[in-house]
Amino acid sequence: MYNIYNIVTFIIIIIYIINCQNVGTLVQGRAHYHKKKSPSPPTYDDQPPPSYGPAPQARPVIPSPVVRPDPYPSPSPDEGGPCIFDVTAFGAVGDGSTDDTAAFRSAWKAACAMESSVLLVPASGNFVITSTIFSGPCKPGLVFQVDGVVMPPEGPECWPKTDSKKQWLVFYQLDQMSLTGTGTFEGNGDQWWQLPCKPHRGPNGSTLPGPCDSPAMIRFFMSKNIQLSGLRIQNSPQFHIKFDGCDGVLIEKLQINSPQYSPNTDGIHVENTKNVGIYNSMIANGDDCISIGPGCSNVDIQGIVCDHSHGISIGSLGVHNSQACVSNITVRGALIKNSDNGLRIKTWQGGSGSVSDISFQDIQMENNTNSIIIDQYYCLTKACRNETSAVYLSGVSYRNIKGTYNNVRSAPIHFACSDSVPCTNITMSEVELLPSQGQLVDDPFCWNSYGIQETLTIPPIDCLQDGLPQSIGEVVLSGC
Repeated sequence: MYNIYNIVTFIIIIIYIINCQNVGTLVQGRAHYHKKKSPSPPTYDDQPPPSYGPAPQARPVIPSPVVRPDPYPSPSPDEGGPCIFDVTAFGAVGDGSTDDTAAFRSAWKAACAMESSVLLVPASGNFVITSTIFSGPCKPGLVFQVDGVVMPPEGPECWPKTDSKKQWLVFYQLDQMSLTGTGTFEGNGDQWWQLPCKPHRGPNGSTLPGPCDSPAMIRFFMSKNIQLSGLRIQNSPQFHIKFDGCDGVLIEKLQINSPQYSPNTDGIHVENTKNVGIYNSMIANGDDCISIGPGCSNVDIQGIVCDHSHGISIGSLGVHNSQACVSNITVRGALIKNSDNGLRIKTWQGGSGSVSDISFQDIQMENNTNSIIIDQYYCLTKACRNETSAVYLSGVSYRNIKGTYNNVRSAPIHFACSDSVPCTNITMSEVELLPSQGQLVDDPFCWNSYGIQETLTIPPIDCLQDGLPQSIGEVVLSGC
């Protein structure tokens, strides 16, 4: 009788899984996430992010000699909706101290194998997991829904010695996947920021030699058609979110937070990635609000608020004589405040390639130190030598850039282009930058910079040269 009972139970489970695979899908992966440019910047709203399927139902009890959490998805096929894989059903405790890594990996494996499934991190828990790679390929439409809190171990001393100290959560080789929810990724970064190899964290304000590895919080690598929305991501040991080798990324309504003193905590970093939309998000951090590295194209940024950051940066590019190609980047409808920089393009001497078709439009500045910067002499030490080659900058426009700066020693506009490879086709229109207090600093810096002023700029930028140079020098554009 006992064997017959188990056989019937096994048949019920098999029928359940087969039916669940045929459930009508409520979550559809997108084929392409790059939004068309709107005539006016989008506005914030207080609407919560979309909910993916019904709330988790009570888990059915599978007849068994031992009563334990059910690892199979909910809701049942008869109820409709996506199959939901709750990490607590796979053994996650969520008490803020227990290592829940194994449960997350098991839930991922199960959800990855089923189309339009949801891996659910419930709101009631604080889940600790160690460095993990969530690998694909998976069935399309996978949703990783975080409504609770997910965090790494507390600081470098608690980091497992066998784990990489360069990354925490990695999503690899995925297509049509969403990372969403109303919860929080908590990076526990404070102890990492205090390492003596971090800038000015050593004895008497010194910086001790490295290596000084710290984990990036969330990384998407070699993936496409990815969506992030609704989450709070905070206190990362290093970069908060990083995209590398991706195609088709949509980011909406994120909140990224870390203290102003936290080193190297870029909010969103993209490199070797194309077709990106970043919209309606708030970022307050200790390094670049958004940074765009080499190999990026078709990036649209709208409705962003950057606070106490290093602003929105393209670069740095061309390090170690490398080639960098960046094109078609649009930033509009942004507010940048209380930051070291506003809009910055930075390249190393000796690089090659190009930066082209860059548009900054409808940007409000408030109390920033440096507002508009092109720096083709970027260097982290005083030992950088002069090089003749450079990344070629052409087609950069600044339109309707207005606000205040707090640097009374230098002008808010700084164009330092290469001696041998000038910047060309810079356009200035409706740029008005005034001191937050004191007198106007009316002596902008230009070096080997060519372009036009469509309207009078405040402060006036008479140093921008008209037309085009007779020669653009040693420009290498192969491969761009």
